[in-house]
Amino acid sequence: MATALRQPQMSAHEWEARQELAACYRVFDMLGWSEMIYNHITVKLDDERGAFLINPFGLHFSEVTASSLVKIDLDGNKLADSPYPVNLAGFVQHAVFHRNLPDAHCIMHTHTTAGMAVSSVEGGLRPTNFYACNFAGQIAYHDFEGVTVRSEEGERLVANLGSKRVMFLRNHGILVMGRTLPEAFIKHWSLQRACEIQLATMSMGTPLEVAPEVVATHQRDLHKASVPGGAGKADFAAMVRLVDKQDTSWRE
Repeated sequence: MATALRQPQMSAHEWEARQELAACYRVFDMLGWSEMIYNHITVKLDDERGAFLINPFGLHFSEVTASSLVKIDLDGNKLADSPYPVNLAGFVQHAVFHRNLPDAHCIMHTHTTAGMAVSSVEGGLRPTNFYACNFAGQIAYHDFEGVTVRSEEGERLVANLGSKRVMFLRNHGILVMGRTLPEAFIKHWSLQRACEIQLATMSMGTPLEVAPEVVATHQRDLHKASVPGGAGKADFAAMVRLVDKQDTSWRE
């Protein structure tokens, strides 16, 4: 990605992270995953301990740019000048994972219709379609406790997540994380598709669940259908190219 607009005080790494994250917000909006001015995607700055980027509270996903992202520490303090506030609900939830999980480089939380619907039914996501089989045995669940603004809920969030990196916040929505932003993106995209298809299937009748042994084979062989270069990298790059055809202001 271009770095011509990088501010002098920013490292090249931070500017690259800002552009990748801003592009992701625009991709989410293009895919219909915006929720007014709410929900969050965050990334850690690997060259600045305890620092991460979050969307400015008050901007729609379609308005986020690289320079408007807010840099904060794990206690919610701004680490660079910004005219924008940070949503407490987003900070509390994301900071606890960034603080406790070294591999949680990128965290995505959305309130998509399909994601919220599946999080709100008994049994959650079932192995009844191709994408759902990707996640069988890999999803954690956390009971709804109200809007996430209390730091003490963080201990339960981390405990319920355990070793998994995909979670349904019951009655609330989707939470995924990845070692890279593209990895988190392809997880979110696949999980969203799984939820959409489950809703469609349930509207037609009784879903057919895939046998556990077939699920195991499916998960074992998934990597054979992946593009080289890292999980989600080619997928995310393709989506950014589509965004660029509409608007390149996210780069600023």
